[in-house]
Amino acid sequence: MEKLKNFISGEHISYSKKTLDIISPYTEEKIAEITDSNIEDVNAAVHSARKAFESWKNTTPRERSNLFLKLAQLLEENKEKLARIESKNQGKPITLASLDIDFAIDNLKFFAGAARCLQTTISGNYVDKHFRKKHKALGTSILKREPLGVVASIIPWNYPFMIACWKLAAIAAGNTIILKPSSLTPLTTLELGNLSKKAGFPDGVINVLTGAGENVGNLLASHKKIDMVSLTGNTETGKQLMKLASETLKKVHLELGGKAPFIVFDDANLEKAAKYAVDASIINSGQDCTAAARIYVQEKIYEKFLEKVKNHVKRIIIGDPSKSSTVIGPLISLKQKERVAGFLKNLEKTEKIIYQSKIPKKGYFFPITIIKDFEQKSNLCQLEVFGPVIILAKFKTVEEVIEKANDVNYGLASSLWTKDIEKAFNVANQLRFGEVWINDHLPLVSEMPHGGLKYSGHGSDLSVHSLEEYTYLKHIYVGLT
Repeated sequence: MEKLKNFISGEHISYSKKTLDIISPYTEEKIAEITDSNIEDVNAAVHSARKAFESWKNTTPRERSNLFLKLAQLLEENKEKLARIESKNQGKPITLASLDIDFAIDNLKFFAGAARCLQTTISGNYVDKHFRKKHKALGTSILKREPLGVVASIIPWNYPFMIACWKLAAIAAGNTIILKPSSLTPLTTLELGNLSKKAGFPDGVINVLTGAGENVGNLLASHKKIDMVSLTGNTETGKQLMKLASETLKKVHLELGGKAPFIVFDDANLEKAAKYAVDASIINSGQDCTAAARIYVQEKIYEKFLEKVKNHVKRIIIGDPSKSSTVIGPLISLKQKERVAGFLKNLEKTEKIIYQSKIPKKGYFFPITIIKDFEQKSNLCQLEVFGPVIILAKFKTVEEVIEKANDVNYGLASSLWTKDIEKAFNVANQLRFGEVWINDHLPLVSEMPHGGLKYSGHGSDLSVHSLEEYTYLKHIYVGLT
């Protein structure tokens, strides 16, 4: 069993004597021990990042790009090890963990390129003739994107390694960073720190602090010498961090919860839509903010679609995450298992459980559950369940389903299924979500932004826009009189 310390200024250092146990969701046994950081640890990480920023901000895009490519290469060389650690710590199947690492590698390679072409408006002469004549002024304006400084990035427990890599867009833009992984899943983020040093990143550019979020996260959000805080997590945490960050007016970037509608029209490819509905509902045991959380099916095909969904669910293998055949692993914790179970204890009268799968006796497993006829105003429809629960309801018209799809506090992801291209674009244009997939659900790519609106937060991960999130615009005026 490992006893792990923080990664600060290229070394493993911890000032706090308090520790937290890391529990495997599959075996329910302790697998590691981490530091529960205190203010001394936070100050050390901030000092390290602040000191490193003074030189890192002046590195060329080429230098930063080359380091990102070296880190991506090291991830490829250590892919199997990282996937095993992620699977053991988080509980996700080894196949999904491997896909996460693959995507993270692609993300870093993209950031390596994006760092070299982060551009703004071309310089030009914008002072009008009246001003020039009156003040005898002549000049040229230049617009630059500058790094903000020290960024604190708070990582969730559902995709710990992948999202930690997303946050490295901050250093591609010239900032330094403090990564704060969830206290449940810190192991691969600490490995990322180790690999960054091996890749050649200067000490202090990437730091990793572990500990309880309600303590360490709050200290980071309120710290006067941190310039920006970026959170991927739940909405309530986002609200709390915004309040704390407001005291120092630091920039806040939030990717929060989701309640994605999955809309199936009666002209859709039903077999494909049913399979994707299942896969997109139970991905990562349903612990995914872009998961298909509300499935709306046009009434003409509703009963037929229910049967197809049930048939697909029956073929899914639930069990040991280390086996390549496993599709569903355990939930992250006993607390999360109890939370998901709470939704099923408080169903509305119309909401009926029509299927539940069998699960292993040991581990924080939850059965794949299919519920039909969910109520639009019920907790099942309006709140994040974050478990392998598939809920379905019927609809009649296009107008009705658009209204229902938009009738939640969240605005992260959505999808619709139809063969009618005109209908597809008309509906997509009316859905208020950061992402709308047509005849698909879940795919993300490094080149396109990922983010939402309303209770899903603001700002973008991925794409060149994510680098822009970590910069401010500077206008330089050059007088030429």
